[in-house]
Amino acid sequence: MKIAILSRAPRSYSTQRLRAAAADRGHEPKVLNTLRFAIDLSAEQPDLLYRGRQLSDYDAVIPRIGNSITYYGTAVVRQFEQMDVYTPNTANGISNSRDKLRANQILSRHGIAMPPTAFVRNRADVVPAIERVGGAPVVLKLIEGTQGIGVILAPELKVAEAIIETLQSARQNVLIQRFIRESRGRDIRALVVGDRVVAAMRRSASGTEFRSNVHRGGSVEKVELDDEYTRMAVRAAQIMGLRVAGVDMLESDDGPLVMEVNSSPGLEGIETATKLDVAGAIIDYIANQVAFPQIDVRERLSVSTGYGVAELVVHGDADLVGKSIGESGLRERDITVLTLHRGAGVIPNPSFSQRLEAEDRLLCWGRVEEMRSMIPERPKRRPRVKKLPKNPIPTEE
Repeated sequence: MKIAILSRAPRSYSTQRLRAAAADRGHEPKVLNTLRFAIDLSAEQPDLLYRGRQLSDYDAVIPRIGNSITYYGTAVVRQFEQMDVYTPNTANGISNSRDKLRANQILSRHGIAMPPTAFVRNRADVVPAIERVGGAPVVLKLIEGTQGIGVILAPELKVAEAIIETLQSARQNVLIQRFIRESRGRDIRALVVGDRVVAAMRRSASGTEFRSNVHRGGSVEKVELDDEYTRMAVRAAQIMGLRVAGVDMLESDDGPLVMEVNSSPGLEGIETATKLDVAGAIIDYIANQVAFPQIDVRERLSVSTGYGVAELVVHGDADLVGKSIGESGLRERDITVLTLHRGAGVIPNPSFSQRLEAEDRLLCWGRVEEMRSMIPERPKRRPRVKKLPKNPIPTEE
């Protein structure tokens, strides 16, 4: 394969390890400065220029996009996607993971356990928000922070109020999150590649520091994860649309709590702690997947007029419960079931004999009007009865 490694730090440990691992396996890696690309939208086909010249053909691209250039970096990755070049981490996945609020919203929607979190803007809402997550002490996080920067532990309510007010006056958006005492300044970083955790380490904060980031002097040690932590890490990465990710989890009394999903995880700490060839695992995964470049399924399948993609939920009182897909009548309505989601599990390309259960979620492609007729109307709030105005019938002049 010819592999492009997008990085502005060619001498960093992670970039050098990826390049070395690719070369050791007979591939042709090339480190390219993300900011030296120009996106060409004038040609008949999507194209990229690098240092003013047309980019040569590549089989895969590995994005190592820094936080400070997320917007431009994801635009470059998106252009590679349009050119059908395989990338383990899509532009959309990178963007989702960089915005802590958006990431929390997506993970929460899919039932991923996280520390209770709130986001408010009005000063009057700050104290109620702190109380909702469990009261002080609380952890305050800038939405676009990295390496522990912009993460503050506020020990008291008044201190938290003052910090939030100061940050908001500087036009910074802040998340309010419960402080998980039992984690004791430790967390777990699981390195997910594809559908498995290839390595995991426990990071411990130094001294009185509560942030366990290696960049803040934290120590690391190898750790073997049980099935619960492994499933949580893989599912969180997949939900975010990332096939290579560092998933940070807290060890709480109630099990793993996902803190963050990192789209450009550093390799030095985890390779040092585990003595495993994580970079090689990433290259091997890409080599097995390169024939399947990322495509926007909804966009591709919605090109046909009158057809689209929708998720249908099998409600408990529906006629579909207990029937097989073949007996459901979906096929006769020109609807094809692509995947069946049941709880935390996924059944891809389910057979006609697959029985449907209550609360199954069917990802379908077919006639939009037919699918729309199967989606029940959302319950609407009962409108409030307003007071009669002082002059119910305006007098005519």
